[in-house]
Amino acid sequence: MRFCVFLSAVALGSLAYPAQAQSPADSLARQLRRYQQQALTEQLYVHHDRPAYAAGETMWLKVYVVDGTQHRPLAMSKVAYVELLDAARRPVLQAKLALRQALGQGTLALPAELPSGRYVLRAYTNWMKNAGPDYYFQAPISIVNTWQPVAAPTASAAPALDLRFFPEGGQLVAGVPGRLGFKATNALGRGAAVAGTVADERGTVVASFQTLRAGMGSFVFTPALGQRYTASVALPGGQKLTQPLPAAAAQGYALQLREAGPSLSVQVQARPATAETLYLVAHTGQRVTATETTAVAGGQAVFQLDARRLPPGISHLTVFAGRRPVAERLYFKRPTAGQLLAMQGQAGAAAYAPRSRATVQLQAPQPAAASLAVYRLDSLAASAAPADIAAALLLAADLPGYVEDAGYYLRDSSATARQATDNLLLTQGWRRFKWEDVLAGAPPAATYPPELNGFQLQGRLSQAGGASAPGKVAYLSLPARTFWFGNAVSEADGRVRFEVPHLYGVRKLVLQPNYATADSLLRVELLSSFTTGGGLGELGLAPAPARWATSLSERHLGVQTQRAYPAPAAQFQAVPGDTVAFYGKPDEHFFLDEYTRFPTVEDVMREYVPAVLVRKRRDGFHFVVIDRPRHINLKENPLTLLDGLPVFNINQIMAFDPLKIKRLDVMANRYFLGSQTYDGVVSYVTYKGDLGGFPLNPRALIEEYEGLQVPREFYAPRYDTDPQRQSRLPDLRNLLYWNPDLRLAANQPQTLDFFTGDQAGRYLVVVQGLGADGKPGSTSFSFEVKPAL
Repeated sequence: MRFCVFLSAVALGSLAYPAQAQSPADSLARQLRRYQQQALTEQLYVHHDRPAYAAGETMWLKVYVVDGTQHRPLAMSKVAYVELLDAARRPVLQAKLALRQALGQGTLALPAELPSGRYVLRAYTNWMKNAGPDYYFQAPISIVNTWQPVAAPTASAAPALDLRFFPEGGQLVAGVPGRLGFKATNALGRGAAVAGTVADERGTVVASFQTLRAGMGSFVFTPALGQRYTASVALPGGQKLTQPLPAAAAQGYALQLREAGPSLSVQVQARPATAETLYLVAHTGQRVTATETTAVAGGQAVFQLDARRLPPGISHLTVFAGRRPVAERLYFKRPTAGQLLAMQGQAGAAAYAPRSRATVQLQAPQPAAASLAVYRLDSLAASAAPADIAAALLLAADLPGYVEDAGYYLRDSSATARQATDNLLLTQGWRRFKWEDVLAGAPPAATYPPELNGFQLQGRLSQAGGASAPGKVAYLSLPARTFWFGNAVSEADGRVRFEVPHLYGVRKLVLQPNYATADSLLRVELLSSFTTGGGLGELGLAPAPARWATSLSERHLGVQTQRAYPAPAAQFQAVPGDTVAFYGKPDEHFFLDEYTRFPTVEDVMREYVPAVLVRKRRDGFHFVVIDRPRHINLKENPLTLLDGLPVFNINQIMAFDPLKIKRLDVMANRYFLGSQTYDGVVSYVTYKGDLGGFPLNPRALIEEYEGLQVPREFYAPRYDTDPQRQSRLPDLRNLLYWNPDLRLAANQPQTLDFFTGDQAGRYLVVVQGLGADGKPGSTSFSFEVKPAL
């Protein structure tokens, strides 16, 4: 399936251009603009309440959805898929969260038996599946099972260090100085500090290197034609790791980016040194921000860019020879203070007593949606960097994989941080699209359409031998007193899609074809809405340091206390639901308790339902609906439903006990639903909406299906009265407060209050937010809870 989305609200640039001749650079830019308008990029950010957890705790989530160009709230998708993956990239928890006005919230209840490890929180929409897992939201999460010791990394035959090299611009060219970025990661998937040398085939050392930060660094050397080079790194225990460098090409283009104040110099060395014209296209979030043209002179071409013209975030600088991309470089422009949401916050006091009212005050210069968490800053929580929505959206979202402590690259503006940022960009892949697709002019393929109106449940029909069954009708039912019913025609691969916007919680569903026809041998299956595979590389959890012992003991006691003295029953937010059947107001409506009850459905239909004639033929009973507008008898059986379940054989409904039926609706005219036409609708509803024991076809797919998660209300005890404060029930909460639904007005301070618990210590308040114009921002501050006297 191909699906293209055109949204004028986010489209940048026009498809109409003057008729005069354009330069090749302008032509490239025009084609990229056109592609961008057809390939809307969606990004997610998930604020999770704490950086690390103990097994048995609950992870609270807030989802922000933005467009990938200007990072403005994007209310396109209506469902976010959230997963917690283990080290083998297998899902241990999954949830579907409803999105309303580009925001969503939910929870993941961590099982008490979950092993200690470093997990990955992953989130995406159906539309984001088109870009692939590399561009999903992904965040490593440390979880410690306090009943079990933290296991040390298992021994492996593979080297404990992974070392990779990345030529600036995409390739090394023989005889031309080139910069190589490198990245070293340890067995836990984290950056490792290393130092090493580069030697040629004769063993002559030609360069040395060492990491600067997070296992990354860079160095410059000039490869010789025909030479092969090997990097060597000394490992603990006297071992040595060797890694061949990428081979240098005899011909090609070597690129170097240099920054001097607001000026960016992109130098390109071409081999052989032929006379040609090169073109530079700069684009940020697939939006063209600059185009330049220059001629190669003496084998060299230099492009000058004013960095002030670039928006904050990652820009791709692509060099073309003709219409062929030959080199590319990433550049990150740090946002200025005015380009971020400048949220301010403070606690009402520096310190509080246990079980006392605490207040925090928040303020933003413009309307913003925000979320807030207050948690105890123990050793486990302090081991991970705090969340940062600005770093996630402006930096990490455009880079495949995981950026370790992405917030560092925004917090620190020193020369060291700028060099570390450059090293980070040198070690990343290129853009999320292919220039070949852009230049071909075809709209981007979109296998996964956006869920514009709500959750889309998918299944597949297949023949008995396993082959796909296209062009067949499938029926989906959610039996209930207010039921949901839909139909769909299978696509070429047998896939069927049903848009079920109000499928919340666990519901019984029945998926089937018409088993009364030649489709009786078809097989049906449900398809998972979640992505299979992908994700970050294997991550490990280092053994807990001895200094964590107290914190782990306190977490353990807190989890066990909350299990022994559970909070009141969870409160859930109201969710939208179906209040009427799909056919709306029926032409005829019967509450059977208002009539004399008959022992058979046949008697009920003949006596009380004038719009439906009962006919008995060789094969049994049939219904004939009288089309009131045209005053004719329709030929085929109407769509007959029991609590939303289609009944294909009228003999079955005739054998049903009418005393179990509460209501009967009739649509006395031809009815159109999806691509199907029915000769009327006859709908029976039982007292409980549970089918009343009606026999289901054994080949139908019947499942208790988990739909969208019903959002929980965060519970925290209150200590307003002396009896509450003097309660003997322990309050060992690690998370004091969570509010995912803050709405900040422009320059209007907002005060929130909650109560402290029994645990003394320092508590961190973390606020994440997004302005209506797409400016992200965060703030954090702390207060102390003093020990009880």
